[in-house]
Amino acid sequence: MIYVVEDDRNIRELVVYTLQSTGFEARGFSDSEPFFTAMQNKLPELVILDIMLPGKDGISILKQLRNTPYSADLPVIMATAKGTEFDKVTGLDSGADDYIAKPFGMMELVSRVRAVLRRSGRGSQEDILQIGALSLHETKHLVFVGEEPVNLTLKEFQLLHHLMKTPGIVYTRDILLTDIWGYDFPGETRTVDVHVRTLRQKLGACGDMIETVRGMGYRLVNLS
Repeated sequence: MIYVVEDDRNIRELVVYTLQSTGFEARGFSDSEPFFTAMQNKLPELVILDIMLPGKDGISILKQLRNTPYSADLPVIMATAKGTEFDKVTGLDSGADDYIAKPFGMMELVSRVRAVLRRSGRGSQEDILQIGALSLHETKHLVFVGEEPVNLTLKEFQLLHHLMKTPGIVYTRDILLTDIWGYDFPGETRTVDVHVRTLRQKLGACGDMIETVRGMGYRLVNLS
């Protein structure tokens, strides 16, 4: 998924259409408010960001992305009518991965997108799971609630990862015990209950996302 933050409707729709026509999923936003709301629900693979925007400008949005743990390494291409060297340097120094000045050709933009995705390694499978304000980085073994990191044990991490991979699916205690602890684990299913309880506590505001399904087990849901 690629997010396009551009206040000019014609340009935004053309960029989104071009990306979709060349094999990408894409979604457009006119300003920062709906963009950051969408970021809480799904982290994109890349952001195309205009500088001149109503309300919060593109440089401010970029700095916020870079100062937020779960989006700190998110690839960003600055696309703007400002083409001076100063604006380019400002964008790159603020953490942009690439810069393209308007007017630009759509195929050039697609080429830039592919190049940035290759350099970032995000052209392959994404290793970040995000549901609402809760995000889990599989390879880095990191969990965040909003911008706050959460310190989990290995089993807590594995349990959360298992639930986040298939949100809404109910898992019995026996299945979780088998999948997370293995067939030969000598404990009882109460072990699952204990880990769910501590996991909920550590997740704070997102703890209620792990629901108890009476008589069955547990599932993870998006409450936002």
